[in-house]
Amino acid sequence: MKRVAHGRIVAAYGRHYDVELTDHHVLHCFPRAKRSAYACGDVVGVELSGDDRGVIVSLETRSSLLYRSDAFRKKLIAANATQVIVVAATEPAFNEELVSRCLVAAEHQRLKPLVVLNKVDLTARLCGARQRLSAFGAAGYQVLELCAKTDIGPLRSLLEGQLSVLVGQSGMGKSTLVNALVPEARARTREISEVLDSGKHTTTLTRLYRIDERSAIIDSPGMQGFGLVHVPSDELANCFPEFRPRLGRCRFRDCRHDAEPDCRIRTAVMSNEINPMRHAHYLAFARELNTASQW
Repeated sequence: MKRVAHGRIVAAYGRHYDVELTDHHVLHCFPRAKRSAYACGDVVGVELSGDDRGVIVSLETRSSLLYRSDAFRKKLIAANATQVIVVAATEPAFNEELVSRCLVAAEHQRLKPLVVLNKVDLTARLCGARQRLSAFGAAGYQVLELCAKTDIGPLRSLLEGQLSVLVGQSGMGKSTLVNALVPEARARTREISEVLDSGKHTTTLTRLYRIDERSAIIDSPGMQGFGLVHVPSDELANCFPEFRPRLGRCRFRDCRHDAEPDCRIRTAVMSNEINPMRHAHYLAFARELNTASQW
């Protein structure tokens, strides 16, 4: 009988995984089944097939699973994370709806959320970036400003004791953040395409980097979309923290917070207590979930 060891997936790319065993030895592993259902951060059982190879044969219960999904498939991002860090930057332009999508996914898994505005040294677009992120600060999210190339200090204390996962568009500087936190990581970075005003995809795999004995960070590939069809429609409103104090207080118990009379959410939007953009994001996500349920 082959020996089975246990460890954590520290890199996921396709159907290949690097698993770090409890003695810190890393094995290159494949799943036994044809379909792969593992994520970076998973704790798994590995059947040893050689000095540096193994077969994943079991999966321990997850405390969380961050993933994105559409009507046809889901893409696993990170397992057992405790914190999601959504990275935006002054340049290139970021998408506010994508930030909202990442935060909804984090809220759904009850993960601690944080928004980072990187590249604040690029001052030409700094004011505009701050304005575009103000809706998230008003919703109660912490928005941390920094320049990863010169001072990562403001972020370090927020990573202590956490398994954090970085998410966001390409070009926001996630790999630069990792390099600043874990210099030996040598995560690849690439110059931004000024012509397209969008980042080039530099990270092709999801990888976990240990910061210290109690803290680690997972770097994920840049994304341009984040499907949310796995979020139950009746839980979506609760994934918007600024909605929560008002939920259950509308005239209709099944209020969709769209055009119904005496809706507390719409009233708060009209009085600028809830940002209109965030309400528009909620309605767009609700329509997306409704459409997906009909497939």
